[in-house]
Amino acid sequence: MSFDVDALRAQFPILDQQVNGKPLVYLDNGATTHKPNAVIDAIAGYYRHDNSNVHRGAHTLSDRATARFEQARESVRGFINARSTDEVIWTKGTTEAINLVAFSWGRDNLKQGDRVLVSGMEHHANIVPWQILSAQTGAELVPIPVDDRGQLDMAAFTDLLDERVKLVSIVHVSNALGTVNPVEAIIEKAHAVGAKVMIDGAQAVAHWPLDMQALDCDFYAFSAHKMYGPMGIGVLYGKRELLEAMPPFMGGGEMIETVSFEGTTYNTLPFKFEPGTPNVAGAIGTGAAIKFINSLDRDAVAAHEADVLNYAVSRAKDYPGLTLVGDADHRAGVMGFVLEGAHPADLGMLLDQQGVAVRTGNHCAMPIMTRFGLTGTVRASFALYNTRADVDALFAGLDKAKTFLM
Repeated sequence: MSFDVDALRAQFPILDQQVNGKPLVYLDNGATTHKPNAVIDAIAGYYRHDNSNVHRGAHTLSDRATARFEQARESVRGFINARSTDEVIWTKGTTEAINLVAFSWGRDNLKQGDRVLVSGMEHHANIVPWQILSAQTGAELVPIPVDDRGQLDMAAFTDLLDERVKLVSIVHVSNALGTVNPVEAIIEKAHAVGAKVMIDGAQAVAHWPLDMQALDCDFYAFSAHKMYGPMGIGVLYGKRELLEAMPPFMGGGEMIETVSFEGTTYNTLPFKFEPGTPNVAGAIGTGAAIKFINSLDRDAVAAHEADVLNYAVSRAKDYPGLTLVGDADHRAGVMGFVLEGAHPADLGMLLDQQGVAVRTGNHCAMPIMTRFGLTGTVRASFALYNTRADVDALFAGLDKAKTFLM
């Protein structure tokens, strides 16, 4: 199967436009990826033909909606190679999935003196829930150091592991640095001391195949909109035995079996963690995104993405006054940088005037910014529809921005 980036780009209608009179160059994929026609059509098709609540309707529209909703869950199961659809929980996204684990598994399993380890490069969504939980339970949140290249200090991590550590919650790919963490080694080391492992896979899910059974993490979270699917929906994978033992995160309809004023019994997995009306269109859109991704030669896509990122990094290293923030040996999708004499926000605004969309600021990762003595960076983040020409447009935009700022 070949990889034709021009044909691929034609499937993304949003890319065919001008911004401020210039062709759009979209380099903010770490924030959200665009949607191919197949995903847009699947969502529109649901609303046009099948719009109905799922599971409880006694009519044809509900039956069709339910079938498509659960087919999407099966698509996720296959996409990540979970053992069962019981291990696939629909959430609003990665953030809600992490909070679900924190306030269901965490409240049930953490106590005074226990430790939760996170890395120093985490998104706030994988820091703040554990801080709240630690304040409530007496557990301690301990950061794993990051070295000057933006890589996890594995020796320090190993030193931190002892019987006090009950959970390691760590990002698969840093949204601020692009660092790919050695999650296989982290999981093995954590399990050796009896700790569970949660992986934030938001920035990883679009870039390579995932296999939960081979990875053997206890929980894995990701968002559909980072993988060419819709916003407002994501997935928590959890090992069945853990999910079965966990109390519900929220109460309401669907997650119950029986309700009376004398007591309530809960539904089976996965529905125990899915109260209320679900995002049916989002699930169907996620299923369509998975079908789209699976239609591609993923090895060819990965090679293309690596080529574009490596080209960007090579140009950045030769660009006068530009400093890369994070230079890990293994990185994916993200290039963060600062330019001498230019505030990141000003650069972002001037690049936008050239049609180049980047993100600026702390990227919801203030601790790693502090680690590098920065308040923020410019972040260019890449997806399968980006090209070397997009990278050239970024640096041409920087050239022009410098004439205004310096």
